[in-house]
Amino acid sequence: MSLRLRQISRRRWVWMIVCVAAALAALRQLMQPLWNDPVITLRIGETYEYMEAHSTAPFSVWDRGSKTVSGGIPKTDARLRFVDPQYGFETPLARFFTVTFVNNLTVSIRMSPQIEPLLIEDAMKVVTDLQSQWCAKGWKPMGTQGDPTITDTPDWRAYVRQGVLSGRSFWQAGDKYQAMLILGRFRDSRHLDQERYLITLAVAKPWIPFDEIEDRRLESHHFLPPLPEKGAIPCPSQPS
Repeated sequence: MSLRLRQISRRRWVWMIVCVAAALAALRQLMQPLWNDPVITLRIGETYEYMEAHSTAPFSVWDRGSKTVSGGIPKTDARLRFVDPQYGFETPLARFFTVTFVNNLTVSIRMSPQIEPLLIEDAMKVVTDLQSQWCAKGWKPMGTQGDPTITDTPDWRAYVRQGVLSGRSFWQAGDKYQAMLILGRFRDSRHLDQERYLITLAVAKPWIPFDEIEDRRLESHHFLPPLPEKGAIPCPSQPS
């Protein structure tokens, strides 16, 4: 009798181990995107199939194959890897991330390169890192009389802290791409005692003809953003 009980007990332990192993395998599968920092890899003008073949994050698309506009979003938090031999860059993980296609070709990206509203120190780090990447790759700041590049200075922090205005900068990569970067204060219901900020990034082929606009400054703002000091270089350096 005791031998039979030992056999039953042993079988229960084996079954329990099998169940635990299966549960861990399933959990690993679910958590794999989080461990691997999933990436959506895009090129403006490339196909959906290119994105699918080069990305590590699963993607949900609607109206695929439409001859008009279609779109989609990653199924998990994901980085953007913007592919170009000269102008490529990469963002932090993003939760809000949309891609627009026309005739199955990527035409624009709109995203918030963060997974939650950030404290000003963290938000400024993301913004200045993106601008530094663009500077290093040959992107040029545009419309700086009205929308100077965002820098991590007391004046800029005071400007966006008002909660009414957003910092905004425009960048252009030759005649190929244009980017709009916005930093604004956000009321986060989970952190009502803290100042939190949202970043918005849009990338597409050039849509604003800056070379045809002499001065966007008064058109853009009632309250002007901080201008760089006289003699400062247009591209902000990475904070140390």
